[in-house]
Amino acid sequence: MIQTIRLLAFLLFTHTVFAQQLTPDQFLGYAMGTRFTYHHQIIEYFKYTAGQYSDRVKIIQYGTTQEGRPLMAAFISSPENIARLENIRTNHLKSIRLQPGNPDAPTPPIVWLSYNIHGNEAVSAHTSMKVLYELLNPSNKLTQEIIKNTVIIIDPCSNPDGYERYISWYNRSQNATPDLTPFALEHDEPWPGGRYNHYLFDLNRDWAWQTQLETKARIELYNQWMPHLHADFHEMTSNASYYFPPAAKPLHKDITAWQRQFNERIGEYCRKYFDENNWTYFTRNDYDLFYPSYGDTWPTYNGAIGMTFEQGGGGKAGLGIERKNENDTLTLATRIAHHYATSMATLEAIYSSKEKVVSEFIKFHENAASNPTGNYKTYVVKTAGNTGRIRAFAEYLGRQGFTYGTAGKDFSAKGTNLTAATEETIKIESNDLVISAFQPKSNLLRILFEPKPVLEDSITYDITSWGLAYLFGLKAYGIKEKITPISFQPSELKNKVPANPPYAYLARWSEVEDAVFLSALLKKKILVRSSNVPFEMDKQHFEAGTLIITKKGNEQIKLDEIVTSLADKHHIRLIPVSTGFVTHGPDFGNNDVVSLKQPKIVALAGDDISPTALGEVWHYFEQQIGYPLTLVNAERLSALPLHEVDVLILPDGRYAKIIGDRMIDALQEWVRNGGKIVALERATDLFLNKPGFGLTKKSAERRKETDVLKKFGNQEREEAGDSSPGSMYQITFDNTHPISFGCSKEYFTLVREAYERDYLKEGWNVGYLLDNNYKAGFVGIKMAPKLKNTLMIGVQPMGLGEVVYLMDNPLFRGMLYNGKVLFSNIIFR
Repeated sequence: MIQTIRLLAFLLFTHTVFAQQLTPDQFLGYAMGTRFTYHHQIIEYFKYTAGQYSDRVKIIQYGTTQEGRPLMAAFISSPENIARLENIRTNHLKSIRLQPGNPDAPTPPIVWLSYNIHGNEAVSAHTSMKVLYELLNPSNKLTQEIIKNTVIIIDPCSNPDGYERYISWYNRSQNATPDLTPFALEHDEPWPGGRYNHYLFDLNRDWAWQTQLETKARIELYNQWMPHLHADFHEMTSNASYYFPPAAKPLHKDITAWQRQFNERIGEYCRKYFDENNWTYFTRNDYDLFYPSYGDTWPTYNGAIGMTFEQGGGGKAGLGIERKNENDTLTLATRIAHHYATSMATLEAIYSSKEKVVSEFIKFHENAASNPTGNYKTYVVKTAGNTGRIRAFAEYLGRQGFTYGTAGKDFSAKGTNLTAATEETIKIESNDLVISAFQPKSNLLRILFEPKPVLEDSITYDITSWGLAYLFGLKAYGIKEKITPISFQPSELKNKVPANPPYAYLARWSEVEDAVFLSALLKKKILVRSSNVPFEMDKQHFEAGTLIITKKGNEQIKLDEIVTSLADKHHIRLIPVSTGFVTHGPDFGNNDVVSLKQPKIVALAGDDISPTALGEVWHYFEQQIGYPLTLVNAERLSALPLHEVDVLILPDGRYAKIIGDRMIDALQEWVRNGGKIVALERATDLFLNKPGFGLTKKSAERRKETDVLKKFGNQEREEAGDSSPGSMYQITFDNTHPISFGCSKEYFTLVREAYERDYLKEGWNVGYLLDNNYKAGFVGIKMAPKLKNTLMIGVQPMGLGEVVYLMDNPLFRGMLYNGKVLFSNIIFR
């Protein structure tokens, strides 16, 4: 009797405690789905819940966004698991060989739920609050079993800056009663939209490249936990239904049978919820598992079960929108219900196979570490002359969680040149970088290095080539034998002020760090010169582009202290010289040695300009080379005092409605007086066949009858035949032109469009594609001929200035190291 009374008292106490736990609706003061919730309110609810359930919820801030908002993750599990959370983490890493030692206890499955990486897909963050509440609800017997046997990580909003941009706009723009009319203002999100982060990067294309602040912080936490499953929640167009796994083809060939099987299993659990509620959905279409930089593929290649969920809605849907194709009204509340259902289905699926999920994950990493698959057991990267590039590459490898080192001695080995696809005998030197495939993350390593990914279906969602040797512009080799590296220690550089002050300081030019150094010098008002041709002095060879900092012109400052201090900060080795006379080549007073001015740079922004293209330019200046950039609304271009501007950047976009003939004439006059226009991709259309501009389009061949007589049911494949979602090409370079200085002799780029530009008749055809420049990735059968004998990079001198035409985007997603060097030349030379 006493025991019964105690049990009833305990149950009453438990119920009373949870009765004090506010639902999201109670906490917010309104029903979720009737209003959009600000980011700080979501964070406050998670903190409030963690305070109420400190034994079951642990919250950490794993980073801060560019605009100062917290990046937060909540860990939810049973009191026993939360009490030993660090022990679970370390045991888990030991079990997959990412930490030394043996685990002292088995670990439960670790599930990571990521919500709202695209800011205007705002249903996801709201769903996270409902999921949190139900996981702690004692009356929900299923969730109580799940948290007893699982550690769940919830990232409620992976892109707070984009989310807040969307929410703030919508809450300002909505009617008192939501207007369901699709063309209403509240369904017409303004440029640039909330999808992107502060710098307008798509964070769901950045998982593998890790250029953004949010991604770097998230990957650091991810690698500390290595979840068994990662679910990424999204939205798509408002007329769509709902997508859940299994994924569409192409699936990368290295996705394991178990991962494919569990992908199907997740779909079975989701179907149960959707069929019971008569909700429409689709599977096996649109969303593939190939490009390695998504929130489903990057975790998959790390051994996890990675998946995407897509709810119809997005930024256009608002709080509610009419959908005539479905004969219904799509509300925010409905969207929350759908994402909640797939969240729960995912957790149920993991719970039902918890032992198998853990054992397969361990097997994945054990096999990778002891018997890696693939053609190569070792990757070797040549380091000579690439100090900054190798430093950047080594940092990249470290962020991915790879182990690497150096060869430690000189020897020869046979291997495959990963960019030339040739078998060679390689002279491996002691300082060359060596990455062994015998490591737990070997599968991801292999996929990122692969020069020619195998594509099982040509209809794919994103780029189809990404080999690291291409992206970093490095000489890299795949070797079939195992080579064990020794530890890598980057050399510390310290420049000394010479006892006898030199005539000048020289700095070689081939790295992004060199552009950072130049930027710092120019901001200090230091006069910097550069040689446009190679030269030799003191028995040393210096390539064209070498920076020359002379005492002449810098008399008013403490040049030696400033230059050596900046060089040390940016890892630049200075070569002091005692004379301006060179052994071979131009002396420092020659006309081939030119002054590099401190340019005032403007980039156009606004409607009809690609937000991501602008973001790539913006991020390059502010976060990569640290040089000031002024953003100007393109519609205000006519009011811009052009005489105060040196460089005008036109990111990819459609400018015909923004810039008329009169403004083009004004720009032409400005260029003749010394200005520089840099037009990227579709921005080059503005100058096609315009008087005074030399850009023309290649004449189109007559369309074949088969191009017109095509089947309706084949339209998707017909479109694929005339596309290149992102294939690797080697651009043929005029390496004597200043904008090619410092770039690797082999310059690779990702081609996503055929602009079919003729070679310039007056000007410099700096970069172009010939018949055999294709390297890797899918190119449609109709697209391929358009990418032959076509201009990619052109420079048209015009009076005292010039126009640079870039059909290639050297800053695409911040991925291309050589592209950043090229763009630095375009800006400063």
